[in-house]
This record gives sequence, structure tokens and C-alpha cells, in this order.
Amino acid sequence: MDKVKISEIENSNEKTLHLDINEYIDELKADVNASLDITPLGEFVSVKGEISGNIKLTCDLCLKEYDYEFDFDIDEMYAKNSVYDEDKQEVEIKDGQFVIDLYGSDEIDIYDLLYQSVILELPNKKVCGINCKEDYFQKDDSFKVPDERMEIFKTIKIEK
Repeated sequence: MDKVKISEIENSNEKTLHLDINEYIDELKADVNASLDITPLGEFVSVKGEISGNIKLTCDLCLKEYDYEFDFDIDEMYAKNSVYDEDKQEVEIKDGQFVIDLYGSDEIDIYDLLYQSVILELPNKKVCGINCKEDYFQKDDSFKVPDERMEIFKTIKIEK
């Protein structure tokens, strides 16, 4: 499922579209499961639900690939038309005011929503396990690529 038309949701009897999604996102090497409720709210569209799945990450310490499981809730708000005036240069957004602007589009890209939500939930430091203390760059000197341009720095003397 790539896109959902807002007009179809607004014209349905329930006024809320429930989606159960099982998608593989190639760019992330991730299996993603989502349960989403999409509700039109006048000039806005609310998307709430839960996203879970499994993604392949590379450990920052040992450079080995490992599986990472994720499970989180999302609560996104889309604006059908531009929320802010074109002539304003800066607008302060306070907590709870973040809105994704559809710029008049009548569709919500669900694939993009899943992709961005998973990216934002990934850990900053990716470590394969609590016991991973290997540093590939120190363990295997053959991995280092000598760079002749850096030789000049060996001659620098620093006075204290």
C-alpha cells in the first residue's frame, strides 16, 4: 500500500480508515507491521497507531550486521492545505504543534510515513549487544587504508 486518498475516507460511512499493513522496506532492510487509524478532522488528517517490526543494522563497534526489533506508537497530524503564510520567514513550533503539510494534495503516502517513522526511532548508537566491545579498526590493522597525505602530521611537534 503506497497512498491513501483522503476523499475516500471522508466519504465513507465510518469516517475512519483502519489499515493493517505488513510491508518490507527495501531501503531499510526492514519488515514493518503497522496498525493505523486515519481520521479526517476538518482541515487536518490524523494518523494514529502502532508500528513494529525487525530491521537489519550494522554494529558501530564490530561492524557486524544484527537484527533490531522495534515497537512504537505514532501520532501524526497532516494539514490538507498550507498551515503557514508564504511571506513568513520563521515560525516557532511548540510542543504538540508539529504538522506535516500536504500542500493541497489529497493523498497521504503511507510508505513514506512508515519509512520516516522507523528512521526516527532507530538508536543513535547502534550496538549489537551489551557485551560487544570489539573495535574492528583496532583489531585488524589490515583494514586501515594508508593515506600518504597524512604522513606530514607525524612531523608536527606540539609544545606544552
